[in-house]
Amino acid sequence: MKNTATTDIQQSIESKLLRYQGISAKDATPKQMYEAVCLVIRDLLSQKRLNYKRDIRGKGYKQVYYMSMEFLMGRSLKNHLFNLGLTDQVSQAVENMGFNLDDLAELEPDAGLGNGGLGRLASAYMDALTSESYPACGFSIRYDYGLFRQRIVDGWQVEMPDDWLNEGGDVWLVPRPEETFEVSFGGQVHEQWTNEGLKITTEGNTTVLALAYDMHISGYDTPAVNRIRFWAAKAPLAFDMALFSKGEYLKASENKALAESISKVLYPADNHIEGKTLRLKQQYFFVSESVQSILKNHLKFNPSLDNLADMVAIHVNDTHPTLCIPELMRIMLDDYGYSWDKAWEIIKKTISYTNHTVMAEALEKWPEHLVRDLLPRIYQIICEMNRRYCAELWQAFGDWEKVSKNSIISYGEIRMANLCLYASHTINGVSALHSDILKDDLFADAYSMAPHKFTNVTNGITHRRWLCEANPQLSDLIKSLIGDDFVRSANLEPLLEYKGNKQVLTRLGEIKRANKVALANYIGETTGIAVSPDSIFDVQVKRLHEYKRQLLNALHILDLYLKLKDNPDLDVVPRTFIFGAKAASSYYVAKLIIRLIYMMAKVINNDADIKGKIKIVFLENYRVTLAEKIMPASEVSEQISIAGKEASGTGNMKFMINGAITMGTMDGANVEICQEVGEENIFIFGLRTPEVNELKASGLYQPTSYYNNDLDIKRIIDYMRAGIGGVSFAELADLLVFGKNGGVADPYLCLADFRSYVNAHNELDRAYRDVERWNRMSLVNIAKSGFFAADRSVKEYSTRIWDLKSMK
Repeated sequence: MKNTATTDIQQSIESKLLRYQGISAKDATPKQMYEAVCLVIRDLLSQKRLNYKRDIRGKGYKQVYYMSMEFLMGRSLKNHLFNLGLTDQVSQAVENMGFNLDDLAELEPDAGLGNGGLGRLASAYMDALTSESYPACGFSIRYDYGLFRQRIVDGWQVEMPDDWLNEGGDVWLVPRPEETFEVSFGGQVHEQWTNEGLKITTEGNTTVLALAYDMHISGYDTPAVNRIRFWAAKAPLAFDMALFSKGEYLKASENKALAESISKVLYPADNHIEGKTLRLKQQYFFVSESVQSILKNHLKFNPSLDNLADMVAIHVNDTHPTLCIPELMRIMLDDYGYSWDKAWEIIKKTISYTNHTVMAEALEKWPEHLVRDLLPRIYQIICEMNRRYCAELWQAFGDWEKVSKNSIISYGEIRMANLCLYASHTINGVSALHSDILKDDLFADAYSMAPHKFTNVTNGITHRRWLCEANPQLSDLIKSLIGDDFVRSANLEPLLEYKGNKQVLTRLGEIKRANKVALANYIGETTGIAVSPDSIFDVQVKRLHEYKRQLLNALHILDLYLKLKDNPDLDVVPRTFIFGAKAASSYYVAKLIIRLIYMMAKVINNDADIKGKIKIVFLENYRVTLAEKIMPASEVSEQISIAGKEASGTGNMKFMINGAITMGTMDGANVEICQEVGEENIFIFGLRTPEVNELKASGLYQPTSYYNNDLDIKRIIDYMRAGIGGVSFAELADLLVFGKNGGVADPYLCLADFRSYVNAHNELDRAYRDVERWNRMSLVNIAKSGFFAADRSVKEYSTRIWDLKSMK
């Protein structure tokens, strides 16, 4: 690919323009040129994939199927060009035709196929699996509108449709009409014993069609091209002419609307029964056609499903795809006549599961009646799995309380995590701390029954995207110092030889400042807020949730602001606090925290008394493309979740590889970052996980004592109640001190960790004044970030869990 000539690319682009638009390059609009370039790259990837598939089949390689409810892709064009080594050639080709590649790339929308860390991790792993030449295929839903496009109006988050497909995002999707499958909902199940065994039939059910769209995944310097298959829902009968003729115009298209709602939006609000029903439909729709596709492909090249586990690994990325387990059993029993025991033996060798959370509300539980009514055959199979698992639990513990706690069905709920524990040959956490919590606490009983099933694979990031592509100046500096092997290997440790080199440290600081200037310009253009690149860029960008404690960050800012109001000449390094976060549409407290930050910015940014020493910026609609602007400019990485709640985090790793210093608790992968860089190169504060657990278990935590005994805390809380910018935040103040509607006060211990957090920031202020020390800390973080590359993670999955071989 690297040897492809600029003239060949230019001719291919001109050919696409002529074929699809009927125009020449000189008459093309930027959007037409962008689409033509994308189609040329897509064709190159298609040809490369054909060759790769031929090799896989010829050599009989096992393949992993990665099931994830979301893939947060970001933009694809520049990533493909980098991986294929074609950036210079394509840039020159479009320049020859009067266009600029960077301008064209800006026309691409972020793919609306994911939301947060779960989806970004899934995308990173597909990239890394391809770069390491492992055969892999992802499965998910082709959402018409993604999650939502965030707008902030008077401080409130407003959810707007993210119409990414109609904005040019569909150019990377290859329709596969021959790969259409049926998915069934509802109806009644009938069992009939015949001479050939038990026959299952269903009547009164509703059928939805699943249409396949493939997206090619390129890797760096590899012959491999993998794919993610996305499914779109469609009604078998989109329009009922008979109803229309009777004047029932809305009903004539009702089936179409109901079917297509399944793939309309990622994570529809589920605080009502309609939302819960739609989410369950999405999950079954997604896994049913995926399993059907896997088995169809397997049987093309194998005489039966007997060797399925030898050729196929199915990985469940969090609990959303759990229904693939009973669906696989259903097909093997009902369509292929397997006995239960034989099918179960195959399934247990095929399925593996990654847990991504210890949060109770995120461990999915479905109302039993909803599964029974919507998926009657699946419900029967889950009931039988539950019966068998309960027998094993009784044999292991002889304790009905433990049986009830660990059963798949209990108290009218179906627990998806417990189903995964029963069916998976391997269960992994995503950081060392998280995996210990799974074994010692969350899944302790399952671990005691089968300790060999549990392991850890610490998360990783696509280091090429977040360093080489997002921060080219830093990448070029590293290449000049240690060569370019790190692009392939992620080995950045040779940089440690330069931690005493003042010239290198100075250059590192210059690159950081240049990136800060670029971000400051972007902030000015998009928000109208003027920020100084000479201030500390202190950043917290991630999903808005109380456990991630954006509220603690806000409390510290208010503390600093009030102290500056008392003494405008207070000697502090100026700070720019940058936030980016989306709140779930039905999560009121999270939305209220966004409004708090917005109103703080409105007041503090315009207060002349503090002499510009604090600026607050909330960048709306946080997404991958925005993160690629933020990470290279960041100096402080806020990773301040309550200890024991963040499974891993990957934002911490993206900041780290760009030289930001972590301000964090000993939670998730922060623990391993601290081990890698040493305590002198990170700012750690707050209660540790055992202390958090002990404090909560004791029932002795009294936020009111912090309010009454710490004058700074009292002042901040009172200030919130009195109003910021004319808006009272008494609800948040009361939540911290008294609790809400009889609930626990300060459930995520913001007040307990406040003083430690403030002290850590004071230490950070002192460290930043020593420019050489700060740049040295930054260099050490970059040098030690290689461990957190996704390439390392997927090698561990492939060798220890999926038993894959690389095509390298």
